Amino acid sequence: MEDNRDRKSGALEVDDQMVDDISALLHSDERGMLMNLIADLHPADLANLISHLDLEDAQLLFDRLPAELGGDVLAELDSTIRTALLEESRPGRISEMLDNLDTDDATDILADLPDEMAEQVLVGLEDAHHVRELLSYDEESAGGIMQREYVPALRSWTVAEVTEEVRRLAETIEPIYAVYVIDEAGRLQGVVSLKQLLLSPATARIDSLMRTDFAAVTTDVDQEEVARIMERYDLVVLPVVDADGRLIGRITIDDVVDVIREEAEEDIQLMSGVSGGEAASDSVFRITRGRLPWLFVGLMGAGLSGMVIGNFEATLQSAVILASFLPVMMATAGNVGIQCSAIIVQGLASGDVWASDVLRRIGKETLVAAMNGLALAVALSVAIVVFPILFPAASASIAHPFHLALTAGLSLMAIVLLATVIGTVVPILLHRVGIDPALATGPFITTLNDILGLTVYFLIATFVYL
Repeated sequence: MEDNRDRKSGALEVDDQMVDDISALLHSDERGMLMNLIADLHPADLANLISHLDLEDAQLLFDRLPAELGGDVLAELDSTIRTALLEESRPGRISEMLDNLDTDDATDILADLPDEMAEQVLVGLEDAHHVRELLSYDEESAGGIMQREYVPALRSWTVAEVTEEVRRLAETIEPIYAVYVIDEAGRLQGVVSLKQLLLSPATARIDSLMRTDFAAVTTDVDQEEVARIMERYDLVVLPVVDADGRLIGRITIDDVVDVIREEAEEDIQLMSGVSGGEAASDSVFRITRGRLPWLFVGLMGAGLSGMVIGNFEATLQSAVILASFLPVMMATAGNVGIQCSAIIVQGLASGDVWASDVLRRIGKETLVAAMNGLALAVALSVAIVVFPILFPAASASIAHPFHLALTAGLSLMAIVLLATVIGTVVPILLHRVGIDPALATGPFITTLNDILGLTVYFLIATFVYL
């Protein structure tokens, strides 16, 4: 279908003043001035404007948009705001708006609606059969993000026939990157780029031009794997086939960009101790529900760390100075663990690190940890030895500075090595059992390193310093 997203972008800046102006026009029922003000806005900018209005004003503005523009705006809106707006709209109007969208965008919007309402909207869609099929796929799979619109060509067709087919479908398929050559059974045989099509003689058979070394995915491939394939081979479009190799759809680069952004946002949230999927427009209850479990994890971890310290109370009473180094040990363990796990998680997400790499990665990270740990241990030990010399009055409570320096240095070295192993192994193990490795960072790994790091520190202090 024709894409109307070539409107001017940036002709008007969406800011607080514009939000106030739009709100005033809505309440004064100045329909002509309102439409003139938003006429040059790109659908993405218009969606941004609607997101900053209160729900009542957003509904008023959305209801006044033409169906074609309304559909483009729906595709750009956050799912929470979109659902709230559509729940107050007639199913017939929603069907009219979705008919102007590609099937993948229409499917995404329908998936957010209540089942009963979605069924009412489906009845009025021109592509109801295709949309219903897309709804049956996992939304995070290739089938869930693909669109059914593509340009097929039988392998016996000539370039002239294929060119005519492209012209015929140009208004309903946007954008067109390539033509897919199929056999009589619909099985994908090859791919011909538009550039090659335009530069070839009109009488040439299309199967003499097609590339047979193309990449394709089945509907059950995870969307992250789709993104990796398109990134690896520099693709702007990827065909989707069924189990028998029949062409059923395509995935375009704009959908993959959305996947990359969504997955990155989810990983960042998980690494920060927030359940993935939190959006700025979410309700207070939903945000609280997503964050509170991880705060409980952190609270439990802090409690366990306190229990470790309590078990070594006699050690602390014998040498109170040891308590001064607790923040150093805990902070270093957390920092080292997060550094390692972040690199491993990034590598797993990009495909550069495999689960089978665990031994090699541990070996490499251990060497790095040994060098970093040695440098940190030497720096801390030297500081402990030099401090009583430079500030004798302030360090009168430090007994046996050389023994203390040895204790702190050995402890820091051991903690760095331990945190490195944990930060390397845990993400890989989580990945192998099918759990998002991003969970290995943030509160999870910090808490684990605190508990084990404190235990190592007090054990070394007990045997070396006391």
